[in-house]
Amino acid sequence: MAESNSGCSTSACDVVTNTIAEVLNQTCYCKTLDQDRLNYILNADKVSHDLLTTHPQLFSNIATFVSRKDFEYITESIQAIERVIALPPFREAALSRAHSNAQYNPGIAGVFMGYDFHLANGRPQLIEINTNAGGAFLNSLLLSAQIACCPPMQTPFLQDKKNLYREFFDMFLNEWKLQRGDIPLTRIAIVDVEPENQFLYPEFKVAQQIFIDNGIEAIITSPERLCFEKDQLWCDGNVIDLVYNRLTDFSLTAVTSKALNDAYQAGAVVVTPNPFHHAIYANKQNLIALGNRDSLNQLGVAEKDINILTASIPKTYLVTSENADDLWEQRKQLFFKPVAGYGGKAAYRGDKLTKRVWNEILQGSYIAQHQITPSERGILLDSQTSTLKLDIRAYTYQGKIQLLAARLYQGQTTNFRTHGGGFSPVFTI
Repeated sequence: MAESNSGCSTSACDVVTNTIAEVLNQTCYCKTLDQDRLNYILNADKVSHDLLTTHPQLFSNIATFVSRKDFEYITESIQAIERVIALPPFREAALSRAHSNAQYNPGIAGVFMGYDFHLANGRPQLIEINTNAGGAFLNSLLLSAQIACCPPMQTPFLQDKKNLYREFFDMFLNEWKLQRGDIPLTRIAIVDVEPENQFLYPEFKVAQQIFIDNGIEAIITSPERLCFEKDQLWCDGNVIDLVYNRLTDFSLTAVTSKALNDAYQAGAVVVTPNPFHHAIYANKQNLIALGNRDSLNQLGVAEKDINILTASIPKTYLVTSENADDLWEQRKQLFFKPVAGYGGKAAYRGDKLTKRVWNEILQGSYIAQHQITPSERGILLDSQTSTLKLDIRAYTYQGKIQLLAARLYQGQTTNFRTHGGGFSPVFTI
């Protein structure tokens, strides 16, 4: 253990028990981020020369620990969900709630699915599923800039940056082959609204450079610059083969998304992830059935998977005028989220609700989910011990976990405005 970095007691680091990950998260204050090395990596990868200045709460200085048992629970929960989502009755029900743009399934898997968990209740609890989950590229950088201060940190969760980059690129290449076969992939567009103004724009630059390093032209663009002509998607006179979709217009219904959606519906471009993926994975109404034993039985789900899912997904309800009074009475135990929400926007803890906000919820499309108190990560802030909330994001492709990352924060939901918070690399015990 490097003494200059260590804020971790010997008893916390050396004890081997079933709760070692919890002990480390509570009492290990080691600063494990080597900022000089991270700056070197950022410059080498042509990301940003001043990212740590412009995004001071993007990366936490400390690592997060997850027990091998919790990792196995997370894995089996994801695999069970993937099996349920593959069932035709589940897909039919999910698509019946979705926009018509989501009905087209081009047969690809969708890159960077994100499963978010709280470490609680004896096993990790799934809070939500996201398509186009952000942060995987940046967390690869972060993992490569760590100093091992405790024996459990000697082995990272998965792979180093180079291997992860290779896996990420192969994922996009596989998406292309699933829809296009052996036709060469020439050009990728990374698409988001005003991409240069997006908080995670630096990772767009990482992705762009990875594609270029692998011989694929790559541009970063807003959807307005796209046009659909001659059965092809174009951007500034160049044909686009594949779109890495970072839009939060999940159904591609915005006026600015028309060209992209027209090309997608015509099968003229590979779009990943796409409206179909959001409908079957990320619409939060899906959690109602995924965590309900009766619904899973009706879908014909295997008993083993039913037991896994009901143990790992909090009870979730659709907010309706019929159950509004009951949900208001129970609000202190509930968390309210828009069914197509993302990034914690317009999400509310029930114990903080006002009548005004409650009336807005009733006018919208919301789910109510039993609150799962997040676990905590001990941290030294200005030489004072403190705690931050944490959640765990599993980045997956075709049901396989590629990378785990923690997000440390204060407040109702994850954010990148907390002193000492941000992305934290995950190590398994």
